[in-house]
Amino acid sequence: MNGTNCYPSQDPIVKLKQEMKLRRFSPKTIKSYLHYITDFLKYARKSSREVNAENVRNYLESLAGKNVSSSTLNSAYSALLFYFGKILQRKFFVNIPRARKSKKLPEVFNIDEVKLILGTIRNVKHKLFLGLMYSSGLRLSETINVKVGDLDFKKKLLVVRHGKGDKDRMTILSDKVAGVLERYVKNKQFNDLVFESNRGGKVCERSAQKVFENALKVSGIKRHGTCHTLRHSFATHLLENGTDIRYIQELLGHAKLQTTQIYTHVANSNLKNIKSPLDL
Repeated sequence: MNGTNCYPSQDPIVKLKQEMKLRRFSPKTIKSYLHYITDFLKYARKSSREVNAENVRNYLESLAGKNVSSSTLNSAYSALLFYFGKILQRKFFVNIPRARKSKKLPEVFNIDEVKLILGTIRNVKHKLFLGLMYSSGLRLSETINVKVGDLDFKKKLLVVRHGKGDKDRMTILSDKVAGVLERYVKNKQFNDLVFESNRGGKVCERSAQKVFENALKVSGIKRHGTCHTLRHSFATHLLENGTDIRYIQELLGHAKLQTTQIYTHVANSNLKNIKSPLDL
């Protein structure tokens, strides 16, 4: 065995990846941060020790010039801040602002539209996957990672492990989904994934999105939506049905109530009872 292999890599990008793994960053965050840092260093044409605030500003301005979203800009900012601010202890981020987040309301399907979308699907696994995602308010990555042992069919509860921020939480399990799901996993083991790809292993996020896109197209609904729209719809429908917003916050795994309150703007339970002054 070569003794040099026992030491951490001296490649700054490899060292960064090692650091993020030690800090238990999600694979998605690691991939995103590595992308933006590599892209920035290629843009700046300098080593990580030579870059300065002007280089960072110019890079972020170049991204903004491509009309990327505020979310994308802030993801790039977070990646650069972590690497240069936290790891390399550079101080030039003090005067570089984050992008102001746009305040768009989430796209939401009504209950009939959700049923219509799910009703177009004939494949049991696909229907269960999207049905669980909607009925339990899961993120796409969370649905992919659900294991048999996370399901409590007696209590109708689901444990979401390593959600956003690496936090575990409990959410509800629909009676309708639970019955089919229990039969679906009866031959699986405790630590098996509930949903596996045709080749074994985890379902690909893009494949799941394609299933949803096809179901939406077949449904005839002429509105844009993604798998995440099902999660938005779950929260909105609970709110319209009178569920306390703090319970919804817990079910969704939001750290701040402010994040959950966006659904009060799209829920129509109260708005539909308000009359226009013209109609009074």
